[in-house]
Parts: sequence; structure tokens; C-alpha cells
Amino acid sequence: MTDPTNAPTPSATPVTATLVRGDEVAPEALHAAFGRAFADYLIGPFQVPLEEWAPFLARQGVDLPRSRVALDASGTPLAFAFVAPRPALGRWRLATMGATPTARGSGAAPALLDDLIARAAAAGLQAVELEVFVQNDRARKLYEGRGFQPVQDLFGYLAQPGLLARGEAPPGTLTWAPQAVDLPRALAWLDAAERRIPDLPLQVTATTVRHGQDYRAWQLGKEGVGGDARAQVVFSLPDETVMLHSLIAPREDDAQALLRALATVYGDRRVRVPQLQRDDLGGAVLRALGAEPQPLHQQLMVRPL
Repeated sequence: MTDPTNAPTPSATPVTATLVRGDEVAPEALHAAFGRAFADYLIGPFQVPLEEWAPFLARQGVDLPRSRVALDASGTPLAFAFVAPRPALGRWRLATMGATPTARGSGAAPALLDDLIARAAAAGLQAVELEVFVQNDRARKLYEGRGFQPVQDLFGYLAQPGLLARGEAPPGTLTWAPQAVDLPRALAWLDAAERRIPDLPLQVTATTVRHGQDYRAWQLGKEGVGGDARAQVVFSLPDETVMLHSLIAPREDDAQALLRALATVYGDRRVRVPQLQRDDLGGAVLRALGAEPQPLHQQLMVRPL
């Protein structure tokens, strides 16, 4: 999931809840509550089967002992707030937050958010972060009311086959080609990028990318590949698509070189980018080359502590 909440809606029935650690709730019960909470999600229902629940949490960097679940008097999960630590940034990320239909409007979700902020402050962290779909008004207003401020817009894109390779390259575009690197080298590069580039979404970093299947990575830089590479893309090839899982290219000419190379090598495939792409790391170039921004987009929001 990329949006950390299915926003609570008004409810006429107050619910009394007890907060417990995420690892104190049976996985089956937590998975079921998650499915109920996101059955009417903004971008579609949650459809991850139980056997893929643990890998799903791992991809989100979720730490269940640091996460909290609101239980009713019978021990049934009502709402949850999953925490993903970001030690390199001195932050916690609200990986996802949701409330089951019976708990919406009960105050359980705001209580979980307040608890998260208080525990992060007590732990000496610098900030709490999250991503929210801009179109999710209730969620965005809840976060703004708790002091979260937008720091980056995160867009998704779709480009039809060959589109990004069309046209003449502008003067000054780099002439050397990207080089493939193995995943361990790509992950090491991402770890370094997370430390030097502020406010990278967690899902484009090594925390998430290390769990990918059949991922490929290209790097580009004048001095060759490795730690001194200036730009990197991590992608996979599902169906007839080039799926960009992580594009980090601070220089526009580097971003253009990577994108044109992908569109040339895989000219018969469309290119898809999830709603995690910053404009200044490749998104502006995607748009300039003709990729279509997706209707829904996210914001990365941060609350200093």
C-alpha cells in the first residue's frame, strides 16, 4: 500500500479500544482486519492472500513490535497503525493506517496517530513521515491537523511503447550508455542515495527493492558503474510492461539517458511508474518525454518532532 490510511468516516456508535503491539495480534486476525479496512480503498480493494501477508509487510518495512492495533472488548482488531523505521533518517514512517467499517468515526484512528507521534518523540526521533493520496481529503486533513506538512509530490506515469525514445536528444545529452549492475550493487547504491538525498520515499529505497523478484538495475555515470554512479533505475518486466520501481536521477540528462535507453531496448513494451516518482529525480523528464501522469498522485508528508 502507498496511502497510509483509509480515512475514517462518521459513525454513530462510539467504540472503546485498547492499543496493543502489532506482534501481539494473530497474523490471521490482522490480515482479515486489513482486508475489511481497505475493501473500499481509493485505488481498489486489498487483495493480498494470507500466505503473502508477511512478504507484504516486509516490502513495506513494517516493524510489528513498534506498530499498534486497536482492539475492541472481545479482542477483535478495529484499527491499526503500522510503523516502518527509517534509521538512516532518524524517522518513523507511518507505513499504513486503517480502520474497519465499524470503527470509522470512533476516534480509534486519530488515537493511533497521536500514539505514534508521542512514541516517536519519546524515542528521540527527528520526525514522522507518511505518504497520502492528495485526493484522499479526509486523510490529508487528519494529517495536516496533526502537524504533517507536504514536502514532495509523488506522481505515477504511463508511457506507450517506444514513446520515451522518440525525438531528437537535446544538446549536451550524455552519450555513454547505462550499464547493468547486479542487485547487491544496486542496493548499496540505494543505501548511499538514501543518506545523501533528503526525503526519498521508502518504497524506492533498498528497504523495499531488496524484496523484489526478477528486478534489474542500470546505473549511469561518467566514471562507470559502482558507488560513483550518478543515477540508477531499478525495473522489472511483467507482462508487456517495463515497471520502474526506483528511478533516482538528480540530473535531467542522466534521467533522459536512462529512460531513452529503456524505451529503446524494450521498445515493444509500455513503461509504467507507480505514484512514487519525484519530479526532481526523473519525473519532470518523464513528463517532458511524453509520459502521461496518472490521475491520482501522492504527497510525502513530514511532521518534525
